[in-house]
This record gives sequence, structure tokens and C-alpha cells, in this order.
Amino acid sequence: MRYDLVVFDNDGVLVDSEPISNRLLAGYLTELGHPTSYEESLRDYMGGAMHRVHDLVLERTGRRLPDDFDDVFHERVFAAFERELEAVHGAVDVLEKLDADGVAYCVASSGSHARIRVGHRKAGLDRWFDDEQIFSSQDVGRGKPAPDLFLYAADRMGVAPERCVVIEDSALGVQAAVAAGMDVFGFTAMTPAVKLSGATRLFADMGELADLLRD
Repeated sequence: MRYDLVVFDNDGVLVDSEPISNRLLAGYLTELGHPTSYEESLRDYMGGAMHRVHDLVLERTGRRLPDDFDDVFHERVFAAFERELEAVHGAVDVLEKLDADGVAYCVASSGSHARIRVGHRKAGLDRWFDDEQIFSSQDVGRGKPAPDLFLYAADRMGVAPERCVVIEDSALGVQAAVAAGMDVFGFTAMTPAVKLSGATRLFADMGELADLLRD
């Protein structure tokens, strides 16, 4: 193994949540008078923390989102997760192999701690992650594309950035990993490869990841 720590993004990498959350986000923003398509939500917000939604809406319209926006959105997302969410195909196999090989891994997600845990429980991934292996944009001042979250995760896990590899499926996440001085493998199952062109390498099947990490 070339790396001492594998840092997973969560949404779209471990849990198949991006279609669910972006469908609901587009719908809620449209409901509030900010017409947004599913495709626009993916383009503008995929991989970002919630403050990015607030910042872009304010920048574009001069209007602030309601104070309870995050709470209402997460309530809708969590309810949908309970009905629909599954693990990304191949994610369990990767975690099993890393665990068997004694390779350290963690999650560094733009989502809240509550969102990460709800998703892991519903998708059956909670057994693979202790609290000490879960990091959220809530833990740092700036979310992706700033490098803060990945650097924080590496520091807490006791691994130098250059010995880390990030697994990401969003352009914002790839930018953050590069800015952190880490290698990054771009997962193209949902995101066009051209949008992840800054990645160290690209792959489309999560089941292939364990072998790619050994190359």
C-alpha cells in the first residue's frame, strides 16, 4: 500500500445519497422562490457544505434563506434516507479489504455529523467507522474546496498529508484534496471525468479501489 491513510468522502462515495439530497435541495430551493433544477443543484452544490448553498443564494439574489432552512432540509433528507438510501456498490468490499490489510481509513465529509451517521446506519456502514474516524465540515471553519477538512482529518489521524489519499466524487472535493497536498482518486460513477480532471487518477468502479491503491 502506497498510503498510510485513506480519506473517504461520504456522499456519493460510500453512500448513494447525492441523487436523493440534490433532488430534495433543488425542490426546496424552488419552493422558496429560487428556481433550481436537479442538474443545477449537482453543478453548484455537490460536494459542498451547507454554507455554500446560503452563500451562493445570497450572492445571486441578495436574499437570505430562512433561518430554519438547514433544519427543514435535513429533516426531509433524513426521511428520504430512511426510505431509499443504500451503500455505494463495492464500498463494503473496499472497507473489508482495508480493514484486513490494517490500512487506516476515515471519512471527511461536507455533511453534518448527524447526516453522516444517519446515512451510515441506514446503509449498514456504521460498523466500519468509530467516532474517531468521522470528520465533518462542522469541525472546521471552511468547507471544501478549502483544504481545512482534509488537513484536520489527517492531523487527527496522525498521518502527514503527503501519505494520505482522498477518495472523492466532486470537483470541490478534488480541489480541496489537491490544496491539502494529498493525492486524490476521482470516482466517476456519477461525475463526468472531465470535472475531476485535477485528480491523481480516475476510476469508475468502487470495487476496483482496493487494487488501485496497491498499484
